[in-house]
Amino acid sequence: MFRSLAGRNYRIWFAGALVSNVGTWMQRTAQDWIVLTQLSDNDAVAVGITMALQFGPQLLLLPLTGLAADRFDRRRMLMLTQTLMGLLGLGLGVMVLTHTATLLSLYGFALALGIVAAFDAPIRQAFVSDVVQGENVANAVALNSASFNAARLIGPAVAGVLIAAIGSGWVFVINAGSFLAVLVALRFVDPAQLAERVRAARGRGQIVAGFRYVRTRPDIVVVLCMIFVVGTFGVNFPIFTSTMARVEFHQGAGEFGLLNSVMAIGSVAGALLSARRDTPRMRTLVLAAGGFGLACTAAALAPTYWTFAVVLVFVGLASLTFMTTANALVQTTTEPVMRGRVMALYMAIFAGGTPIGAPVVGAVADAFGPRWAIVVGAASGFVALAIALVWLIRYQRVRLRYDADARLHLAITHAVPVVGTRAALRRELERDEALADRSSAV
Repeated sequence: MFRSLAGRNYRIWFAGALVSNVGTWMQRTAQDWIVLTQLSDNDAVAVGITMALQFGPQLLLLPLTGLAADRFDRRRMLMLTQTLMGLLGLGLGVMVLTHTATLLSLYGFALALGIVAAFDAPIRQAFVSDVVQGENVANAVALNSASFNAARLIGPAVAGVLIAAIGSGWVFVINAGSFLAVLVALRFVDPAQLAERVRAARGRGQIVAGFRYVRTRPDIVVVLCMIFVVGTFGVNFPIFTSTMARVEFHQGAGEFGLLNSVMAIGSVAGALLSARRDTPRMRTLVLAAGGFGLACTAAALAPTYWTFAVVLVFVGLASLTFMTTANALVQTTTEPVMRGRVMALYMAIFAGGTPIGAPVVGAVADAFGPRWAIVVGAASGFVALAIALVWLIRYQRVRLRYDADARLHLAITHAVPVVGTRAALRRELERDEALADRSSAV
């Protein structure tokens, strides 16, 4: 499960990145809570705008961020981005502690953090393949993705507790200190043991080349479509949990933190299950999308605070499994020279959809109540499931069949090659053969 941690470089990097990721999500949660409860009158739209400013730059700066990840020294770039994010977090903490923060100033800090994070995210994702080599790359990608997405759920849980105990301002200060962990890790990573990689050439056409590559990979396109739908309308947990705690159940910051804590139970389970898998599978992604839709539906119907809290465990499990599997599928099947640009596109689609979805979900929560906002999230899971099934049935000719023992399994009646390049076509055929072997073994 944790075999990639046997390498010294990856152990150091993993520990530092996990601390930094948790701190980042702590700050974003405290930021959303301040906007909802202190800088506005329980205005979910204001929370949505804040999230849009945080994630919008990943979409707008996409042509530059991916190329930076493929062209420049990733270790040095990470040192720069992590330092800038730490300084911004410290500045925001000082403003909150001195009671000089306003809604507009917080919007400005959210935008600045979003710009730096737009460069940081694809570099961090691609850096994993520099630290780990050989057969452990897939496991390292899964662990790195699990770390990032677990932090997305664990960080808000810790933040909720700290907001109630010591206040939001100190959460920002703690986050600023968390960036020291990844800077220390990068300092002790041995550059001599990093994998040699082919960097993107200078000249025209390098940005467009990333889009052209993805266009020849319909399997990646399908994953990107699924992640866009869920990332835009489904993964709006700050809106879901804060409005349900505050508006629907009339609870405070402590109970808000507890909701995120129980969701983190599911996230940890999803992280461990993802790390156990040798290779990511489309089947897992399909099941996770459907599971996310069902879990959100149950959350929207939960009659009490405590039943809602229990259901959030399954929301966390399904969402983390979905995000980790999608991330690993894209990373492990992408050519190394294109990985930075493809991951920048992935992160832009996943996080960049938030400027569209977060205000919409916030408006639904304001107009119709928090439960209907969660229904929107449930619908995103079912739409993602439908996208995958249509692609599998129409283009991969996957069918559900019963064998002689009446056991249900997937079968490929005729694999249709739809990938443009020879290398990609070879991978597609190998995956089809592997799926067929697994089907016959069921």
